[in-house]
Amino acid sequence: MFSLDPATLIARIIVLLVAFTIHEFAHAWTATRFGDDTPRMNGRLTLNPISHLDPMGSLLLLVAGFGWAKPVPVNPYALQRHSSSALMWVSLAGPFSNFLMAILAAIPFRLGLASVAEGFAASSSFLPSASKILVEFVTINMVLMLFNLIPLAPLDGEKILDYLLPPSMQSTFESIRPYGPMILIVVAVVLPYFGIDIIGAILRPPLMLMMNFLAG
Repeated sequence: MFSLDPATLIARIIVLLVAFTIHEFAHAWTATRFGDDTPRMNGRLTLNPISHLDPMGSLLLLVAGFGWAKPVPVNPYALQRHSSSALMWVSLAGPFSNFLMAILAAIPFRLGLASVAEGFAASSSFLPSASKILVEFVTINMVLMLFNLIPLAPLDGEKILDYLLPPSMQSTFESIRPYGPMILIVVAVVLPYFGIDIIGAILRPPLMLMMNFLAG
């Protein structure tokens, strides 16, 4: 799935520019709707990819199939003044946008206008076919959704779980939060170097299930 022939690389660059941009714009737009103008003041309420892409996260997406963009800054206090659940909805907006994009990109497969097998096959052509782009678009958007739902800071899943946890578990979760970025780097970058792919083992089963459901 993660071969780096030229057609796959070009397809991923196209997907990266669209998927990351809309993911982060969804965060910014939702925060603004909840009365927080922080994303707008920081130039993040935009569909300009340059404002959202993170070099390391973008590189990882190209070579490993998952990655991240620059987090959208928000003011939790401004959001909480509007609603106690506002931060959770802002966090959920990004993964949900990836889910919607995956659904839209899967429609041609369901209509018989594109081939899943052709999309996954290694290409001898330099330029990707429409099927290749659509397969990468569905796959990467689903990976971004699932990856960002992992409940470790600074991923979206951490804030979503923080809202959903009962009060009795809040203190335990708070004690883990500062170590989230370190844990994420170890699991996503260090361990795969030694052949230990925990994130792949976590994401692959739901990814395959959802790919079969969306694209057939």
